[in-house]
Amino acid sequence: MRLFVAGIVILLLALGSLLIGVGDVSWHALVTPSPDEQALQLLVISRIPRLLAVMLVGTSLGVAGLLLQMLVRNRFVEPSTAGSAESASLGLMVAAVLAPQLPVVGKMLVAAAFAMGGTALFLLILRRIPMRSVLIVPLVGLVLGSVFDSVTTFYAYRLDLLQSVNAWKTGDFSTILRGRYELLWLTLGLTCCAYVAADRFTVAGMGESFTTNLGMNYTRIMGLGLLIVSLVTAMVVVTVGMVPFLGLLVPNLVSMFTGDNARKAIPWVAVGGAGFVLLCDILGRVVRFPYEIPGATIAGVLGSVLFLYVLLRRDARVG
Repeated sequence: MRLFVAGIVILLLALGSLLIGVGDVSWHALVTPSPDEQALQLLVISRIPRLLAVMLVGTSLGVAGLLLQMLVRNRFVEPSTAGSAESASLGLMVAAVLAPQLPVVGKMLVAAAFAMGGTALFLLILRRIPMRSVLIVPLVGLVLGSVFDSVTTFYAYRLDLLQSVNAWKTGDFSTILRGRYELLWLTLGLTCCAYVAADRFTVAGMGESFTTNLGMNYTRIMGLGLLIVSLVTAMVVVTVGMVPFLGLLVPNLVSMFTGDNARKAIPWVAVGGAGFVLLCDILGRVVRFPYEIPGATIAGVLGSVLFLYVLLRRDARVG
């Protein structure tokens, strides 16, 4: 019932999102016949694709963050704090330099390969650390991500690609049009795959020994989770850029009332992620109307405040 109510709230936000913008897409403009049908074209070419992109990014990145937290067994990890997003950006820059004529799907595959390699390196480093405290794990990811980011920025500066790199780092939905977001539908399929294998990810989150004792292949489960996280990260970076705090905040909020059961958490994370990004996108369009603030900027501000609240509340509860 609560999930249904949350879906209704997101539906209302989605309907409101379609009406926000400089161009007039009011119900009156849609039903009133006009020679050029400008309102209908704006709705079909820009507003609806943007809404779908926002919801797909929120759903997939939230679930990717949940999977990564289960695989690493740490609540302070997400694609942007594990080196996944930074390594995907590095892969995009390599593709842009070595194969500039590569289609979008090819660039996505290159970025996914780099994201998988970066995340695998992160997991390998964690295996080598004897003491894995709660704070050491995200610090390792931040350091590794900073290394990837430094390499990307250095070569982007040398090759005059800094503007492209900044676009990959900042999630901005203002450039989304029909024909430029369809790659994100693949993230919905990956999210469904994560839900199908949710029980296996829940078991893997309890450790390698526990998973092996139950007769499951821990390496395969880790590989599947790594593949899903890498592909989702690459597709989002290629299409709109990264949205900070999404994969960190939403799974932590959901875990407060669903626990660590992935099958129960994934639907809530998907709905919560879509709602969070949709709300940030709407705020970015109305705060300085008719100008627009990137949705990732709003997500960074709101996400940091909300995550600090979650941390302080958990500390108070523990104490």
